[in-house]
Amino acid sequence: MRDREPTVIHTGGGGWAVAAILLIVVIAGGLFLFESGYLANRDIGIKVTLPKIEPPAPVTR
Repeated sequence: MRDREPTVIHTGGGGWAVAAILLIVVIAGGLFLFESGYLANRDIGIKVTLPKIEPPAPVTR
């Protein structure tokens, strides 16, 4: 009977490369949006005026 050599399977490291590329794209996109002023603090004045509501008169018997 022959002795078999152990079989070693190496998986690729492509997952780390894809994750690194996506991280770089997200950081670059965030910097682009921040530098273009899209994410800057903006004062948006929203004024809401509610109508004055008076309670109904009490019912007396």
